[in-house]
Amino acid sequence: MRANHVRRRLKAGEPSIGTWLSLPSPEAAEYVSRLGFDWLVIDAEHNPIDIRTLAQMFAAMAASDTAPMVRIPWNSPENFKRVLDAGAWGMVVPMVNTREEAEQAVSAARYYPDGTRSVGGGRFPMSFETGAEEYFRNANEHILVVLQIEHIQGVENADAILSVPGVDACFIGPNDLAASMGMGLGVPLESDDPRLMEAIAEIRHACVRNGVAPGIHCSGAAGVNQRIGEGFQFCALASELRYMLSGLREDMAELNWTRADAAEIGEGLAGAAVRY
Repeated sequence: MRANHVRRRLKAGEPSIGTWLSLPSPEAAEYVSRLGFDWLVIDAEHNPIDIRTLAQMFAAMAASDTAPMVRIPWNSPENFKRVLDAGAWGMVVPMVNTREEAEQAVSAARYYPDGTRSVGGGRFPMSFETGAEEYFRNANEHILVVLQIEHIQGVENADAILSVPGVDACFIGPNDLAASMGMGLGVPLESDDPRLMEAIAEIRHACVRNGVAPGIHCSGAAGVNQRIGEGFQFCALASELRYMLSGLREDMAELNWTRADAAEIGEGLAGAAVRY
């Protein structure tokens, strides 16, 4: 059975870098998985990606050394069951604000006696290159549980959330966190606003106190380097969609040809569609 190298690295205190996949595309997942990231998180919370497409994206990544993960739409048992049976190596769970919600997430991710995950069929043995029996015996040691703290209520309850046994990592969503603090929408991921910086630091300190790997979304390489220097481990490098659009936008700006409305269209995409 393949070992989950991401879980191992985080437990060892090492940084682990990946990116978000926003497009419902097995081809995109296959290409990006060959770049050398530790993991890829398919974002099924904010994008039109169904369970069949998720399974196909996991399969497209299988020949690489990149761990297939998913941000589930919400912290409910059926979401865990379906993505794990489809072959996910771990989940990012959005908007966890209380200890009870953290306990629910861990329970849904683990088989008995550590949790309540249902035993059934799926492509999960192929994802770990093993048989079903070996997977059932060892899955609890390999599935990665990452809880998102992205609301001020979660910051206030950080120690209660992160002290739940079985939580591997915490992932900060700066955009939603800033919005919950009344700072507006679309705040930069590496904002220097003292209020947001203090909240992010408090979450990281709570991770350290409770032996949980701290993580955060970053706007690019400079942001990842900054966050690693601050002690973060599970760091996301924007998304494939953001890099695709930004690369095309930069080259379009160098062309000697323009459409009258091209700049307006580009600004709309930059502001609305690709925060990550």
